Amino acid sequence: MKFINLWGHFYTISIHKLRVMKNCFRVGLFKQGLLHDLSKYSREEFWLGVLYYQGNRSPNAAEREDKGFSRAWLHHKGRNKHHHEYWIDFTTDLSQGLSGHRIPLNYVIEMMMDRIAASKTYKGKAYTDGSPWEYYEYTSPYMVIHPETKALLEKLLLMLKEEGEKRTFAYIRYLLKKGSY
Repeated sequence: MKFINLWGHFYTISIHKLRVMKNCFRVGLFKQGLLHDLSKYSREEFWLGVLYYQGNRSPNAAEREDKGFSRAWLHHKGRNKHHHEYWIDFTTDLSQGLSGHRIPLNYVIEMMMDRIAASKTYKGKAYTDGSPWEYYEYTSPYMVIHPETKALLEKLLLMLKEEGEKRTFAYIRYLLKKGSY
């Protein structure tokens, strides 16, 4: 393992975490901002991140390409409620199989902040307020997500793209004060 990978991965996840924390604080999600992605520093996720570190995308993608799955991702998504995959479960009618369940508002907002921070971290100076929407469009055909959660996430991502952070974060604060979507 190269020292550059160790430092690069640590720096990348730390910058990402700080960006999410800053944005969560801006909308009033203080506890979630502080606790966001702490599992990335765990033994199960950190060392795989170092091993597969590339600097321009998630090491989970490289691990998935190498092994056919990502052990670090499976660990991560099972411990972090801001990922829509956390909310996939069987329905009460087993004939319907797996389904995305409605995600509580505070985790949808953290998901939004996560997408903004990841886009800023990996795109660098090429980031625009449309970058999180572009990444969502790329991945959305494969998502298993509750229709109401999907509609809110899309609304927020498009608002960010078209109206910017200031207006979008003001709307998010309104939603959080209202307590529902």
